[in-house]
Amino acid sequence: MRRKDKEMTDPEAIASVIQKSTVCRLGMSDDNQPYVIPMSFGYQDGAVYFHCAPEGRKIEILRKNPRVCIEFDVDCRLKTGDSACKWGFYFQSAIAFGVAAFIEDVVEKRAALDIIMRQYSKEVFTYPESALEKIVVIRVTVTELTGKAAA
Repeated sequence: MRRKDKEMTDPEAIASVIQKSTVCRLGMSDDNQPYVIPMSFGYQDGAVYFHCAPEGRKIEILRKNPRVCIEFDVDCRLKTGDSACKWGFYFQSAIAFGVAAFIEDVVEKRAALDIIMRQYSKEVFTYPESALEKIVVIRVTVTELTGKAAA
């Protein structure tokens, strides 16, 4: 990171950014063409989990190239100033690089869905077998994680 004064180095602080996020942006590469989409997610033990339909551009890209980048941000506020160069944003962000894998095992799918749902709720959910058969669950094993705080 170029601006060391803005770098977050405490793993717990970086994990806090992820835990407070409600949406992340999943970045993929399709034959050298970037593709970024907002996603709901869950995070636990160095892995990010997603669920989606079994077809579509995201699935096609991940089957060809499982390497991804994920961006999380919180506390975004506009910073004003007396000149254009003094304007900016306050925020905290985390960037994760990793490798995506499709979860096929039904027990692992349920566990991953629980992780996703805990990102948004304290409730306990059940997942009908018929629903589990119709969705894809993806685990991204994080290989690098960085954080930034701009104040």
